[in-house]
Amino acid sequence: MIPKLKPRPRAAITKRSANRLFASPGGVAGVVWLAALVVASLTAQWWLPYKTEDQDFTAVLSGPTAAHLLGTDELGRDLLSRIFAAAAGTLGTSLITVIVGVGLGTVLAMAAGAAGERAEGVLSRVTEIMMSLPGTVIILAVIGAVGTNIPLIMAILGVLISAGIYRVMLGQAKSLQSQLYVDAAKVDGVSILGISLRHVLPGLTNTIVVQSALIFAVGMLIQAGLAFIGFGPPIPQPSWGGMIQGASQHVYDAPWLMVPTGAVLALTVLAANAIGNALGKAPNAAASHLPSAAARRQRASFIADAVAAAGAAASPERTGAVPATGQLSVRNLSVGVDGGTALVTDVSFDVGQGTVLGLVGESGCGKTMTALSLLGLLPSGVSATAGQILWNGRNLAAATERDLEGIRGRDIALISQEPMRALDPMFTVGYQLTAAIRRLRKAGKAEARAEALGLLEKVGIVDAESILKAYPHQISGGMAQRVAIALALSGRPRLLVADEPTTALDVTVQAEILSLLRSLVKDTGMSVVMVTHDLGVVADICDNVAVMYAGQVVESGRTANILDNPRHPYTLALLAADPHANNAADMPERLATISGQVPQPKDWPTGCRFMARCQFAGSACAAPVPLLSSGSEDGRVRCAKADELAVEGLEWLATEVPTHRVLKIVEKDLA
Repeated sequence: MIPKLKPRPRAAITKRSANRLFASPGGVAGVVWLAALVVASLTAQWWLPYKTEDQDFTAVLSGPTAAHLLGTDELGRDLLSRIFAAAAGTLGTSLITVIVGVGLGTVLAMAAGAAGERAEGVLSRVTEIMMSLPGTVIILAVIGAVGTNIPLIMAILGVLISAGIYRVMLGQAKSLQSQLYVDAAKVDGVSILGISLRHVLPGLTNTIVVQSALIFAVGMLIQAGLAFIGFGPPIPQPSWGGMIQGASQHVYDAPWLMVPTGAVLALTVLAANAIGNALGKAPNAAASHLPSAAARRQRASFIADAVAAAGAAASPERTGAVPATGQLSVRNLSVGVDGGTALVTDVSFDVGQGTVLGLVGESGCGKTMTALSLLGLLPSGVSATAGQILWNGRNLAAATERDLEGIRGRDIALISQEPMRALDPMFTVGYQLTAAIRRLRKAGKAEARAEALGLLEKVGIVDAESILKAYPHQISGGMAQRVAIALALSGRPRLLVADEPTTALDVTVQAEILSLLRSLVKDTGMSVVMVTHDLGVVADICDNVAVMYAGQVVESGRTANILDNPRHPYTLALLAADPHANNAADMPERLATISGQVPQPKDWPTGCRFMARCQFAGSACAAPVPLLSSGSEDGRVRCAKADELAVEGLEWLATEVPTHRVLKIVEKDLA
């Protein structure tokens, strides 16, 4: 049975909304203004200096004075008293429009999204008829029939506006109804009403907040407009629109009269919109994975200074160790949160021309962070803080955004785990491929199309012509990954960074993609950095491998040497847990496991980071462990007991025995 997904707690949603509101200066100012206005209006009878109908004929049309802080109108009535006395009624009746308009529109949209095409068709036709009605004429007709009943008028206005809100909400509600967690809720027996309230409505929150702020402001303006033309509250009851209408008759002889009421109305509208903007901002989880160009430019000087300071002593100019053309050399690379926690530390590896390097390890080991740093595509707030990424004599870790723009796609390209991240569903495959070729190679339209056909054929697509005309959603996952590879090859890169390109594919398609990558490396001399969890993929395609754990390379070397003779306990454990690493004849009854999980960066120990999970840990592991030669070709290992384990030939045990007892058991068996 599909597991039931719990909805977000209401208290958590409220807390996040409050955090977004009070994190925005505009939102705080808006809340303070509206709160002050409401409180002042509700308590007006106790603090206002005058009643709204009191007249002072000695100060008619006066400006601000000690007796009348905001001046008086044409009848000598105090403007301050009338403005604040009218505020509660204006805000309250505008809120009626919001409740009716947004509430009714949202309910209809959720009902249409959940009830099916027939109900949606009926509701859509009804709302279209409502939108075609002349709202102003209807409101004036209601006023003629029942008089200036402001609450009723604003409720009718809300009904008319709800048709537009319905159109805004419908598409989003249907999209939410198609999500996998909604299908899981249906399988779990949750009712349509329960799904709408627990799963769809929270997803509409941002849109509801923004639309509510807009409708609230519109309601105030329409209410003021009605009062301006004489359809406001009955005289002598004050209203903002009526006061503005009176001020308009004295715009030449008493221009100040327009300022107080107009300013209060404008500030109230701005306050409502500021609150809507603050609450309507999407949470960080929905934010783009990659930083904006402005954010990367802002960090450029910080990155350059940090990397230059850390790598000055090991610069290629001083050591003479300049990588050959087409060779990537990463030296002592560290990646971390700007001014905060390190995420990757002291990573070094080389990728020769025409070779494949595998970065392998559990989730959270820093593989993807390392791979993204090669293209300068680290998430916002994260950067290379030390070390060098040397490519054709240039240090990419300290490169500017302009420099990286000339390298991405042309020298170094990226294939992600999910091909739809690279393919825009709004455009055909052909348009996206030819656009990339024309941009990266400066080719003409006909030449780009011919090259696009050639790329699709190169990646194993037989009917390339029909695929060029297809949209991404019309092709299978394996076909989409082939198209994504073709897109990555459009700039003729010399280095391909493949971030788990086969993880989401079935076994047959996975084998086809790996075979394709092998062919590309052989035919073009291109290099590949392969990020993967699968040791089978490493054995299949990689010439060299770097095993990462908790942000460090713990073992590296030739693939055959690492898989046949692992020197680090973590590599040993990964192989013991992999069913493909064992022959059928000697397949153990139970595969080994690694207890615990990869520690968070803030919890990394000062010594060996694998110590808490290692079956062979000892006192020597509590001290920092450098990356030393393993004794096999170019192999390196980060383990204080690497030589001891190699000599004794210890194996990782498939056991749940506590870590501190395992070493004793192994020693007893050897004896």
